[in-house]
Amino acid sequence: MSNIFGKTIRIFLVDGTTNGLTTAELSNWTGIGIKVPRIKIREYSSRSEFQRPGVYILIGKDDSNGDSAYIGEAEVIYERLLQQISNKEFWNEVIFFGSKDKYLNKASVKYLESRLFEMAQGVGRYTLTQNTPSKPELSEAELAELEEFLSNIKVLTATLGHKIFESLVETIESNKVKEEVFYCKNGAGASGKGSPSTEGFVLFKDSLLIIQEQPSLTESIRNERKKMLGEGILMPQDNFYRLTKDYVFNSSSRAAAATLARSASGPLEWKTETGIQLKQFE
Repeated sequence: MSNIFGKTIRIFLVDGTTNGLTTAELSNWTGIGIKVPRIKIREYSSRSEFQRPGVYILIGKDDSNGDSAYIGEAEVIYERLLQQISNKEFWNEVIFFGSKDKYLNKASVKYLESRLFEMAQGVGRYTLTQNTPSKPELSEAELAELEEFLSNIKVLTATLGHKIFESLVETIESNKVKEEVFYCKNGAGASGKGSPSTEGFVLFKDSLLIIQEQPSLTESIRNERKKMLGEGILMPQDNFYRLTKDYVFNSSSRAAAATLARSASGPLEWKTETGIQLKQFE
């Protein structure tokens, strides 16, 4: 078993509210994270963090109201954010990361940009509105330092409210029933497979969901299934919908109902391979 160490994170609300600029720092780390609403960027432009190199994440919604992001880098963060205010409409806030010393340079922020793009694309939580960034050649020592910098960016981005770099599998592994996989099946052939997570319940890729919806299925879940179908998360396969990627529902009951296409109690419907109900683990 690997050792797990706690982290001390300092969050500071510059205006005393969550509607202004927020800084995020880790103990014994030279980096700093900044979250600021789009409409207040000019207000804070004189701060030193805005005048340094860094990597940034524009965050907003796409045309279907799904989470969307753009990851970029800049030698002077403020100048680039002004350009993005003019060039891109979708975003309403930005999180960016820089260094409190002169550690980051053009090559290092381009590397961070490229790796953050890879991480976000691999996780698949947010739609990325950009082409794949190029990755510069760096020494082995530089790569090791920047990978540590990346791990801190990941932690702080989630702390600031966006799990763009955190996979659904990671939310399962931090759960007390991580060793258990649960199944939801019926005589009609439904075959759901999933696990509780810190965000609700993750239904695993290739689960088979009943197509024919029963009257007891709520309108909310009907709409969610319809949206999943429209986004290609569900694909018709014979007499079922097949799940094309891991998908998180906000509760085990919602996951069971979506699988069985009827009203369902998740703690009762989800069972281990040996038949133990989820409620025995909660």
